[in-house]
Amino acid sequence: QVQLVESGGGLVQAGGSLRLSCAASGHTFSTYAMGWFRQAPGKEREFVTAITRSGGNTRYADSVKGRFTISRDNSKNTVYLQMNSLKPEDTAVYYCAASYSDYELILRFSVDYNYWGQGTQVTVSS
Repeated sequence: QVQLVESGGGLVQAGGSLRLSCAASGHTFSTYAMGWFRQAPGKEREFVTAITRSGGNTRYADSVKGRFTISRDNSKNTVYLQMNSLKPEDTAVYYCAASYSDYELILRFSVDYNYWGQGTQVTVSS
């Protein structure tokens, strides 16, 4: 079992930055592929970014490429999402997700993940 707790959300003006953190419980964090998803009001949950268990490979949705950066610190059981140049359309609840992985996999679909955090609200004002 893995428990995930997100933090770092809030209200920011367009063009600003936020850094989300997702702390995971357990001693095998380095065996989990991690991802961030978001869900805006009235919309389906969408993929934002993912990272392999070692942190050696990442992938981003086109909508955030060049503005967001995912990283992880396996010694701290934490994955981060640095969000720069935020836009009003980035407003959503952001969720981190984890899935045990035997290999260095990038998982882009929500059905691939077994564990989810409770979400943290990000609001970008124009």
